[in-house]
Amino acid sequence: MSLDNRPVYTGGCQCGAVRFRVEGTLGDASICHCRMCQKASGNFYLPLVSVRGAKVDWTRGDPKRFRSSNAAWRGFCADCGTPLTFEAPDGMALAIGAFDDPAGIAPTIQWGTEAKLPYVDAIPRLPGEDTSADISSAPYLAELVSYQHPDHDTEQWPPEERS
Repeated sequence: MSLDNRPVYTGGCQCGAVRFRVEGTLGDASICHCRMCQKASGNFYLPLVSVRGAKVDWTRGDPKRFRSSNAAWRGFCADCGTPLTFEAPDGMALAIGAFDDPAGIAPTIQWGTEAKLPYVDAIPRLPGEDTSADISSAPYLAELVSYQHPDHDTEQWPPEERS
C-alpha cells in the first residue's frame, strides 16, 4: 500500500531493462484472443489489466512502442521483447504476466473470441508436469541459471557480476 492506502503493484520485463509501478486500483482484467493480441504476445491470447485511473510510473527504462492499428499502440521491452502495454484512446492496459505478482490479477472476461484457437479450451485437460520432471530428456535443466530479472524491484540490474 502507498502512504495514502492506495494499492501498489510493480512489474517489468524479463531482462529488467523496463520496470513499472502502478499506484491505485486496477481495472478490468481480461484475456484477448484477437489475432493482433496473439501476434503481439506470440501466444494463444494476451491477458491484460486496465490501469485507467491508476498512476503508472516507468521506474526503469521506457517501453518501445509499435503502432499495431490506427487506434492502438503496443509497448514492449526493446532489449528482450517482453510485451508490456496495450494503449488505446480509452486508456492503457498492462500485460498481467509482466506484474511481479500476477496470481492476484484474475481475468473476468474474454474478448476477441472470434479468433480463439480451437484447442485453447482443452489445454487444462492436458497432463501436467513440473519442470524438473523433464531433467532426463533435458539434462541442462539440472544446472540452469536464470538471468531473468527477479519478481521485485532492484537497485541495479543486471548485477555487476553479469554486466
